[in-house]
Amino acid sequence: MSMSNANPTKVVLASGNKGKLKELGAILGELAMEVHSQSEFAVVEAEETGLSFIENAILKARNAARQTGLPALADDSGLCVDALGGAPGIYSARYAGEQASDADNNAKLLQALATHTHRRAHFHCALAFVLHADDPAPVICEGVWEGEIVDQPQGDNGFGYDPLFYIPDLKCCSAQLPPEQKNQLSHRGQALSQLLPRLRRALQR
Repeated sequence: MSMSNANPTKVVLASGNKGKLKELGAILGELAMEVHSQSEFAVVEAEETGLSFIENAILKARNAARQTGLPALADDSGLCVDALGGAPGIYSARYAGEQASDADNNAKLLQALATHTHRRAHFHCALAFVLHADDPAPVICEGVWEGEIVDQPQGDNGFGYDPLFYIPDLKCCSAQLPPEQKNQLSHRGQALSQLLPRLRRALQR
């Protein structure tokens, strides 16, 4: 697959999340890549049977590539809290149950940490890109954002655990940051910044 092609390379994003689609579409547009959500192709979602973010990202990317015949990109990310042995981890989005809201998940996290004084945590993002479903060499990028969990939600920006994720260097929570600053500093922002040069090389092979 060569980038000298005048037509953009179509890539399927193994997610129906419109925010992720917009964010990734803008970045990958630089590589003459056209990003489409897997929901456009009625892709049946992969079962996330992996025990790590990267295993699940690869599963999701291969699944989307297999069902669409297109190169695919997947991201799997979440919050890991040291005192909880890395939980909620890969279950971050459904920590309080399959249909849990962000508020439900945050409440469960605070309850789990009620007796702990050790509050260190990090957000982790794993990105996996495959040229086809059986690609033996997926492009893998990971980002980590270190912080701590506070007792009370702070800020109105972001989503998920952002109101509880405190960044000591900035003396504020993730949900108090402007979106542009969060996107630069975050686990996903870090992984995406690695992805661009890696994809450029992959597409020139």
